[in-house]
Amino acid sequence: MNDPYAAPRTPISPAQERTWGAGAHAVPLVAMVLSAGLLGFVGSLVIYVMYKDRGPFVRAHAANSLNVQIVTGIVLLVSFPLMLLLVGFLTYGLALVFAFVMHLVGAIKANRGEWWNPPLTPRFVR
Repeated sequence: MNDPYAAPRTPISPAQERTWGAGAHAVPLVAMVLSAGLLGFVGSLVIYVMYKDRGPFVRAHAANSLNVQIVTGIVLLVSFPLMLLLVGFLTYGLALVFAFVMHLVGAIKANRGEWWNPPLTPRFVR
């Protein structure tokens, strides 16, 4: 049922879709770097929720960004107990490098207007 008080979701231009698609990767990338990997998820989630109904391109890139963050979060959570065995320090670092590279590539591809699905990333969010 539609909310009569909600503002209508109007589509955005292709240029805006490219900008927000790139932002869907860039914002979590910056947040991830500033918070040692713990806040990147918030940026991905906010952009996905705000722009998922505004255009298919921005939805795809925001969903990909969120999927990268979900995989990264799972690996980070598994890394904490593994730190007792010292292996977790390696897996934690590898997860951050993986997310950094995926978001960097995603931002570049979105800025160019290219559709892209990150490798080694299950599609939890579509």
